Amino acid sequence: MPGDVERLRQMITGYTISQVIAVAATLDLAEMMAKDAMTPEQLATKTGAHGPALARLLHALVALGLAEEPHAGQFRMTALGSLLRKGAPECELALMAGSEFNWRTWGDLLYAVRTGETAFEHVFGMKNFEWTALKPERAAAFDAYMANYTQRAAAAILAAYDFSPYRLIVDIGGGNGVLMNGILSSTPAEGIIFDTLTGIEGAKQRLGAEVAGRYQLLAGDFFQTVPEGGDAYILKSILHDWNDHDAIAILRNCQRAMRSDSTLVVIERLLPERVENSAAHREIVMMDLHMLVMLNGRERSKAEYAALLAAAGLRLTATIPTSSQYAVMEVLKADASSAINIDRA
Repeated sequence: MPGDVERLRQMITGYTISQVIAVAATLDLAEMMAKDAMTPEQLATKTGAHGPALARLLHALVALGLAEEPHAGQFRMTALGSLLRKGAPECELALMAGSEFNWRTWGDLLYAVRTGETAFEHVFGMKNFEWTALKPERAAAFDAYMANYTQRAAAAILAAYDFSPYRLIVDIGGGNGVLMNGILSSTPAEGIIFDTLTGIEGAKQRLGAEVAGRYQLLAGDFFQTVPEGGDAYILKSILHDWNDHDAIAILRNCQRAMRSDSTLVVIERLLPERVENSAAHREIVMMDLHMLVMLNGRERSKAEYAALLAAAGLRLTATIPTSSQYAVMEVLKADASSAINIDRA
């Protein structure tokens, strides 16, 4: 086991490993080296890269356990490196982590910590969502990443929470359609996906034929209004994108649209009350910093979500853990006579 000094040095230089992996994913090396060992010259011809420089990258991949050199000067991916094949969630993550907008923004973390302001706006001169709207390729990459990410969490969410009592379910900001597709595939419900025009384009591609005729795609702005008449409203990974003021504005619009017997289902990561040195806690606190530098959003604890909900005239009635990093929070109108205090966490 490495000592403290070595472990700290690995942490300090972790950014170099992230870039090695991102470049390998960008060049699609995992796909090219999945079966046969190849030379740097062969790979350079396929990728348009500089042969000698590519050889140096391949040696780094070998040292990281992502590639191997079965014969001198010939390289192929290991089982670990093969996880970076195009379309795989890990490949999408590597491309996101190594992209210009992510790399430059995290490089300005000091500004965000000193000021409490969004590093992205400081670097690019506009809000993240505004910049993304001008970059269709960035929007497509983020949509693919989020679809893969949601797909992995959806099974855990559906196993933990029963959507079958609801006849009409409205997914607020549910553009990629992955969660709604899972819900409609496992229940007789009908659904509405409410998002921006750009957002609902992703849903058109991912809602399967088996749920055709049971959903609507509605474009709008959840800061203005949300569709009325739902038995259940879903906010998944929405509130953490925004500061408290904006999150409350979204929740108030949901509260106005809800009937007295409607349920709001908030699906978010929950910050622990006390952070410990563990992989699970590291993941959520690093995402909390990601929200700071990218969007001026934040991850929140259960108590902080309860306070946001109360400010919007809503009441947290149940907290349900899942086998993923997400928790499901069941919410009613604060004046709903059926509201009860339950904590299943």
